[in-house]
Amino acid sequence: MSGFAQVAYDDGDTALAGLHLRPVGNARAAVTVFPTFMNTTPGVEAKARALAEAGYAAFIADFYGPDDPSNFDEARAAMDKLRSDPRVMRLRLQAAIAQHAALDPGLPHLAIGFCLGGHAVLELARDGADLLAVASFHGLLATALPAKEPIKPRILVCHGDADALVPRIDVTRFWEEMDAVKADWHFHSYAGVDHGFTNQRMLDGSPNPAYDASADRQSWAAMHSLFDEVLSGA
Repeated sequence: MSGFAQVAYDDGDTALAGLHLRPVGNARAAVTVFPTFMNTTPGVEAKARALAEAGYAAFIADFYGPDDPSNFDEARAAMDKLRSDPRVMRLRLQAAIAQHAALDPGLPHLAIGFCLGGHAVLELARDGADLLAVASFHGLLATALPAKEPIKPRILVCHGDADALVPRIDVTRFWEEMDAVKADWHFHSYAGVDHGFTNQRMLDGSPNPAYDASADRQSWAAMHSLFDEVLSGA
């Protein structure tokens, strides 16, 4: 496995830069990785490396382009701007999917995301993205544009039940939304687990108090299990 290659792409007039990583040997599928609201972080890059080690071609998308945040406040402002128009946001997400498809043509395509990225993969599913499966890790569930048409990818949501950013009403509304369009969804909820449970470190390198080793391990295993199933055609 080689190191990350930076790949320039764009969404309209916005220049973006993703990170691409191929496995040793032939890739079994392409997995587009949507990062946290901080954009790519060492934790997200570690997940992409783990995907490559498991035989997947990974591409970390870029949410913000030149406005890449350097601290929490900048990231919160950039995220709020991106989410302010869900149709515009979905175009940004589809640009990453298209770029990855061009980098790894002919491969089955999957997507995962963390935090804002978890919300992103659900938005892609709602938007009719032609993906086999998506997996959301501690992603936001609420949307301004609920699904109205059948959803193509199978959906895995891995959620901390104590996530202060996702109230219980968002959970039940998500279930009802998915059922209304007959989506094929799995929802894993981890008791007492807070937002950001897959990320071991804070931005300054200190331990993340929300990290939960069991939820991280169980959710990653669930993702692999679902991907194995959809790739085998089961």
